[in-house]
Amino acid sequence: MQVKVLSARFDIPDAHKIEVAKEHGAYATLDKVFAMQPEEVIELVKASGLRGRGGAGFPTGLKWSFLPKNIDKPVYLAVNSDESEPATFKDRYILVRDPHMLIEGIIICCYAIKSHAAYIYIRGEYTTQVKALQAAIDEAYAAGYLGDTIAGKDYKLDVTVHRGAGAYVCGEETALLESIEGRKGQPRSKPPFPAVEGLYGCPTIINNVQSIASLPFILANGSDAYKAYGTEKSPGTHLFGISGLVKKPGMYELPLGLPLLEVIDKVAGGVRDGRKLKGVIPGGSSTPVLTPEEAQTVTLDYESMAAHKTMFGSGGIVVLDDTVDMVKLVENLIYFYHHESCGQCTPCREGLGWMLKIVKKIIRGEGTIADIDLLTELCDNIEMKTVCVLSAACTMSTRSYLNKFRHEFEAYVNGGASAQTAM
Repeated sequence: MQVKVLSARFDIPDAHKIEVAKEHGAYATLDKVFAMQPEEVIELVKASGLRGRGGAGFPTGLKWSFLPKNIDKPVYLAVNSDESEPATFKDRYILVRDPHMLIEGIIICCYAIKSHAAYIYIRGEYTTQVKALQAAIDEAYAAGYLGDTIAGKDYKLDVTVHRGAGAYVCGEETALLESIEGRKGQPRSKPPFPAVEGLYGCPTIINNVQSIASLPFILANGSDAYKAYGTEKSPGTHLFGISGLVKKPGMYELPLGLPLLEVIDKVAGGVRDGRKLKGVIPGGSSTPVLTPEEAQTVTLDYESMAAHKTMFGSGGIVVLDDTVDMVKLVENLIYFYHHESCGQCTPCREGLGWMLKIVKKIIRGEGTIADIDLLTELCDNIEMKTVCVLSAACTMSTRSYLNKFRHEFEAYVNGGASAQTAM
């Protein structure tokens, strides 16, 4: 069930070092890449069906093709390594265990989009990952894979690591750009979109770490080899971070399209301690929760998730058993999003704080049925009324708990106790 595309070198000792990585194939695609025209590289990535692995799932090659033609401005690549979504920890594996795969992918992307400068925006708390990444970049410069020439080719490329200050909202692409430019990390209104006017007012492509790291395999093996994994509309593999109340939490590379419950049972060992499955968060904290009944028919791909009115997200699967208090889970969730609001938009800044106060009131046993209804109403009035989707990340998931586990909220109202205590 598990595959080795992105994770092929993860378990090789010292694979983060350039000499070991090269022994196992790192930078082997560069002669092929530079023998192609940039447009041919874009078409190859399009043909592979690679979709953005940051959560949105937008076709990667298609995004590249949005860049304006025949412009006299520089083109930038911004690699999003902010990875702030709770329950998401896939990118840090790449940064520590195989950073040269990412650097090779950056070279491929930059050549395809005719960029000579790339920025890796990395979460400020990722101190270990920053050290590993910067060391790999220094090695790549010393070996001639970055700088004025790349592997002896007449192509200049510089890569800069930019550390964030720990703001979740900077995972949003335009807030990321604002932060790199030295301003407060607040999302921009769109249009213009970054591909037209991004970093320093120039055309910019923003891709997730895992998206860029997938490129060496595609260049080395071809689009058909990549499409051999996954489904027709969701091809390839994905790094799934499975956490929560399972026997074997961890990071697993799997082809897309596998049944969700089969992965939980066979890969993660099933729900721990013989408890019953109560729910599954399928793609990080912002994705609507699935009930056990819904999970029975979900497969791990973008289309199946959408059909079940949730999202594939970042691939961070959280397994919840029957000991979990869903009301307190929602309290924790809203607290996070309220705390991480940049404050730019009133519905987010004020509305999420209002929601948090209501949930705390319910947990104290002072709430009413009207308060539960008000939470739903606030979700409806906040969602998509802001510049970015941070507030929607909170309201979409909160609404799913209100709809599917309303009885637990009512248990607090009616008895002043959690659903577990009432059972």
